[in-house]
Amino acid sequence: MNIFNNNAFKCIGTGRLELALRKEYIDELKYIQRTIGFSYIRGHGLFSDDVGIYQEREEDGKRIVEYNFNYLDQIMDSFKELNIKPFLELDFMPEKLASGKETVFYWRGNITPPKYEKEWVKLVQVTLEHLLKRYGKAVLEWPVEVWNEPNLVNFWKNADKQEYFKFFEITFNAVKEVNKKFKVGGPAICGVNDKEWLQTFINFCEKEKLDIDFITRHFYTVNVVPTEGHYRYPKLRDLKESLEELETSRKIIDKSRYKNLPMYITEFSTSYSPDAPIHDTVHNAAYVADMLSKLGKTSEMYSYWTFGDVFEENGIPFTNFYGGFGLLARHCICKPTYWTFYFYKQLYKYLVEKTDNWVITKNEDNEYSGVIWNYKNEKEIGKDISILLPQVKGKYSVILKKISEKCGNPLLVWHGLGEPASLTKEEVKLLKDSAVPEITTKVVSDLKNSKIKVCPDSVVYFKMKKIHGSQDTGYSYSKLI
Repeated sequence: MNIFNNNAFKCIGTGRLELALRKEYIDELKYIQRTIGFSYIRGHGLFSDDVGIYQEREEDGKRIVEYNFNYLDQIMDSFKELNIKPFLELDFMPEKLASGKETVFYWRGNITPPKYEKEWVKLVQVTLEHLLKRYGKAVLEWPVEVWNEPNLVNFWKNADKQEYFKFFEITFNAVKEVNKKFKVGGPAICGVNDKEWLQTFINFCEKEKLDIDFITRHFYTVNVVPTEGHYRYPKLRDLKESLEELETSRKIIDKSRYKNLPMYITEFSTSYSPDAPIHDTVHNAAYVADMLSKLGKTSEMYSYWTFGDVFEENGIPFTNFYGGFGLLARHCICKPTYWTFYFYKQLYKYLVEKTDNWVITKNEDNEYSGVIWNYKNEKEIGKDISILLPQVKGKYSVILKKISEKCGNPLLVWHGLGEPASLTKEEVKLLKDSAVPEITTKVVSDLKNSKIKVCPDSVVYFKMKKIHGSQDTGYSYSKLI
């Protein structure tokens, strides 16, 4: 029997690591881990100045380098307490170690190569040695990725390919010198010239005989659009066309000496912008449901960007719903896409059927679970779809959970409240109460030819559970209605 490659929970994205020092961030991550549960977490800025590891001072005319792990320990302790392991992303450059002043984001992550390569190597090695000493051999299970999106000028000065390759090599060797068991990879590219970058990166690694452990890239499915006020309104590309990017990447890897290496998508979402209200919609939830059904074909890990909306790349958000990447809005309000992940978490191990609109799975006891999605194609008028439930013998409970424009959609409720920028306690409760699926149940016997109808821009989870035994003596629900 086929296994469903449900790898959606191996990793989740986050904003910069410094945010993990905030109570609201930890509250949201605690909620995510308790209700869904991810294995790894990946975020920017391990070496940025707000984490504060790299320190310099002057003494008797000499430059003295020091390392401060106070904030790093607090961050990593929190992750450990919440049973999630870091996926280490080695960036950005500490200002005093940087060769230039170019930065990215509101919080000014420096994107330039190191001024002193030996100091960068030492920074990487001292940090890893500290983590090993504090957390033990478990640290060797933490993947290590070298930088973020170096093929974009926003993230690596001039998107200088050769400069990045040299930087990758010295960083790779620095990590392996600490312990060869560390798993190290890259190049964490996104979109622009991705085929050329990936091919030349692999060529470089082959030439230098670097035994990399995995290949990484990112995956977003919209085109660039201008801002309108504080927001962007991109249109989603046809998913099948977008997935060709990943298939091309997989083919490039498979034609090299690294053909057996896993490909990790260390960021994926619909829009790449933290100001795109589509992230807050049911349309997004249905589209992501389709993505989760297909990404396992090429990739051993795919990390959704991000778990929550405590996020400040463009500055401090003005409102509770601002188009942030997160599965959760502020105050731990579940967005529709949260339920897509929650539903996928409930799927069973064995694959029964997979189409462009649903996944059906089963367990060893012939019980079934499935996720059905239906998103409006931008070029077509949305239509209902129908799915035939599996035929079963015996008595079953059929459980349906649905999110749509009318249910499980707190964005609509927030709009009806007048889109308040600051929420009262009453409004927060109202939004949380609205952010849940519609649930229906029924008992069936020897089910056959039973259909579920799913309207456009909705996601439905179903479960078919065997009923054992009988009801209590004398109890009759039919006498109550």
